[in-house]
Amino acid sequence: MRIASWNVNSIRTRVGRVVDWLERSDTDVLCMQEIKCKPEQFPYERFEQAGYEVQAHGLNQWNGVAIASRLPMTDVRRDLPAQPGYANTGDPIVEARAMSAEVEAVRLWSLYVPNGRELGHAHYDYKLEWLRTLRDEAVRASDQLVAYLGDYNIAPLDHDVWSMAAFEGSTHVSQPERDAFNALISAGLTDVVRDYAEGYTYWDYKAGRWQKNEGMRIDFALTTPALTELVTDAHIDRDERSGDSPSDHVPVVVDFDLETELDDDRPMIF
Repeated sequence: MRIASWNVNSIRTRVGRVVDWLERSDTDVLCMQEIKCKPEQFPYERFEQAGYEVQAHGLNQWNGVAIASRLPMTDVRRDLPAQPGYANTGDPIVEARAMSAEVEAVRLWSLYVPNGRELGHAHYDYKLEWLRTLRDEAVRASDQLVAYLGDYNIAPLDHDVWSMAAFEGSTHVSQPERDAFNALISAGLTDVVRDYAEGYTYWDYKAGRWQKNEGMRIDFALTTPALTELVTDAHIDRDERSGDSPSDHVPVVVDFDLETELDDDRPMIF
């Protein structure tokens, strides 16, 4: 089974590109982030024509997550248990940043971790609280087949950014954020792409970052121990950052040794 994660940065803008990639890449399940639309605004038809069912979770033109699968999805859940909310003013709102579904006995989470904005900002504290909630969920489900895929908005290692000097005093590389990421690893999760692929997953649109390869590795697939044992390959599809109207992120892809109903039925030979 091939599973991928991709911050698509507006699905209505890039639906053609995303569906085309799904078909070319032979991906079974795609976890999307930053769909930037409500469920009723999602372009389902294009996915359905390609043989994919979609479950979406969005509240407005910001954030939003979705899962597209050509395998049956069951027990769809929106939001983490006890997921914290955020608001600039008024009462906190639980944003559309997490959803999951069970596919072939594997629970797949699509996650869009808060950005944090800047050190000392209320959004930064919200980010750390959000990550603590995610860790609690990872601990609870540590004995199950679970993958937490998405945009973590953290570069856990120095070489996950093109220049540590450029990030001095900013989010994504601060020690509390890295500690929060490492807490997920300490909870038993594994960054399964790291052993198979190096490189960045995000390049800002500004200042020619893509052309100069000034990127960041902030998109991950973290898996529980039982699921980690089933990983057979992984890669970062860097080419998707080029071409017409790309997202500023690229797909992160993981292959698992799991038989599905789409596998060929091969006759026995005697």
